Amino acid sequence: MDKHTIYHIADRVGMSPSTVSRALSGRGYCGPKTKEKILAVAKELDYAPDNAAKMLKTGRTNKIIFAVPDICNPFYFDMINGINQVLEAHGYLMILFYTKHSLQDELKAIQNLREKVADGMIMVSFNFCDDNIGAINATNAPVVLTNAYRSPQGADRFDFVYVDTYEGIRLATAHLLDQGIERIAYLGGSLSEQTGYQRFCGYREAMREAGVPLEDAFIAESDYTEKGGYRTARAWFQGPDRPQGIVAANDLMAIGVMKACEEAGLRIPADVTVVGMDNLDIASRVYPKLTSVAMRQEEIGRQTAEVLMGRLQGDRSRQQGVRLAPALVVRESSRRAAAE
Repeated sequence: MDKHTIYHIADRVGMSPSTVSRALSGRGYCGPKTKEKILAVAKELDYAPDNAAKMLKTGRTNKIIFAVPDICNPFYFDMINGINQVLEAHGYLMILFYTKHSLQDELKAIQNLREKVADGMIMVSFNFCDDNIGAINATNAPVVLTNAYRSPQGADRFDFVYVDTYEGIRLATAHLLDQGIERIAYLGGSLSEQTGYQRFCGYREAMREAGVPLEDAFIAESDYTEKGGYRTARAWFQGPDRPQGIVAANDLMAIGVMKACEEAGLRIPADVTVVGMDNLDIASRVYPKLTSVAMRQEEIGRQTAEVLMGRLQGDRSRQQGVRLAPALVVRESSRRAAAE
């Protein structure tokens, strides 16, 4: 059967196509009885709007791209929930684009935006750099980043909403230092990437403020996975010295650390204190419960989507940079006094 159009509906109800269009779109005036009659016929004919034709007419896809480096990390599930709350209210759909922590795939996502697959994009990256930022600035569509970034030359054409991860790791490290723990190891991402370096700097600053020297052997780069945390901690525990506390740059690595502690016969927090970051649901379900830095990922999602929708609706204000403050959620894994 051929697909029914608004013209078929108009012919059936004996009204003009423009009246049918107003009733179906909800734009413009249409009397309640007329609208009810039109909607009933549309349902009877199993009418579905032609999105391709609609896009040609309006220039809008009513879709946005959400580009993420890792679709297995629960951190992004809450972000998706926050984004969708806003998109649904505006009649938009999300296209999830998995970039696999790869610059080339990030550039593919940006190219899809340039090719008008979507009207805008929210982008998560561990390493915004000249290549991906340059490509974003060359697009004519609105983009919101989840990291703070300002190009040295200025004139950026994107917005950003972020949680201050530097401050989050500084808080986590200071929490252990305040309990008299000084041999604190740091487990983060690549120091050559923006995200990894910012978090490391928070650790370094807390140690500097406390007058505690850094130990190179207790600074490790990993991949934000549970396996990565486990491998690194196991190596630390097999050495001649071990850390008294470990600050991990996300919860998945922290849980890997806890598994390595268990295998090594080390008690948490009596022998080793552990702090993570993200405050995933699992942080309160592991034993002992994991101290973690709350990253407000659902709120990041909501606010990035609000900024993006504002741009799509014509907001021409200057670039927006929204900072959200992290919060340390203290649980049993880091309370040294709880083991005494």
